Amino acid sequence: MTVDPSAQGQKFEGREPIGANELRALRQRLWSDGSISAAEAEELFALNAAAAPSNEWTDFFVEALCDYLISTGEPRGYVTENAAAWLIRQIGSDGRVETPAELELIVKLLEHADYAPESLKRFALAEIEKTVLTGSGPTRRGGEVTPGRIDDAEVALLRRLVFAPAGDGPAKVSRAEAEMLFRLKDATLGAANSPEWKKLFVQGVANHLMAHQSYVQPSPAVEARLEAPYKPDPFGHVLSKLGHDVASPREVGDALFGADEDKAIAGFDRAVAADAQVTAGETDWLSHLFARDGNRDELEQALVDFLAEDGFRGL
Repeated sequence: MTVDPSAQGQKFEGREPIGANELRALRQRLWSDGSISAAEAEELFALNAAAAPSNEWTDFFVEALCDYLISTGEPRGYVTENAAAWLIRQIGSDGRVETPAELELIVKLLEHADYAPESLKRFALAEIEKTVLTGSGPTRRGGEVTPGRIDDAEVALLRRLVFAPAGDGPAKVSRAEAEMLFRLKDATLGAANSPEWKKLFVQGVANHLMAHQSYVQPSPAVEARLEAPYKPDPFGHVLSKLGHDVASPREVGDALFGADEDKAIAGFDRAVAADAQVTAGETDWLSHLFARDGNRDELEQALVDFLAEDGFRGL
């Protein structure tokens, strides 16, 4: 993430960024025993609040706290509900995200964790929406700071968050996320927005309407059971079921996935095709959002044109 300290207003006036020598010493001290403790993680937040932003500090802060939160998860790679609540308390202790490093931490965590509570993505998306509406926040990178405008940095953050692997609907934009895109669209109509904003709006809402998601990340409790130690021969149950020592690939597949594997694949294909169709309920939802301002704007028309390429004629 590129940070422009001059774009942070008066909040960091008189503060100095953490220098290279101090960062080097911090790195050596924090990882001297191979891991970061809870007290050291809180120390990083205190340093982040006290220092002026810099690219070097942001990279270090994000790396260190991602490592702490992912490595201490149970199971490893999972951000627990307690960890997510702790992170939101640390970042939002004064009611909002103050620094680019804090926002980048949440985004990077959602990109690299195997699982994270939905509360983290909701928190970060709400902060970006607030920044767009007020014109003030940790997403802005200098230039003309105007409420009701979406800049390149905000489009990039929104895209990363909405499609992040961890959190709410990693393969499909959720209803709440699609409605947030509509709110941002309505609040920024006619503004000098990023050229990439229209593309993200169309792709995001179309994904919500037409994408298929069948995989659901196991809960922490289920994943912990899956990772529990098992018998030395993990395929023993397969060979036992088959009743002989050597199994054909087809037999192994049937033992692992069931004899109706072909039917399961066909059912998946049907589900994907069904989700690709915009339903009557989804059409009503879309019509309601279109009707809020009484006019078909440029972005809504771009969405309709995109859907029409797949045969949608509902509006």
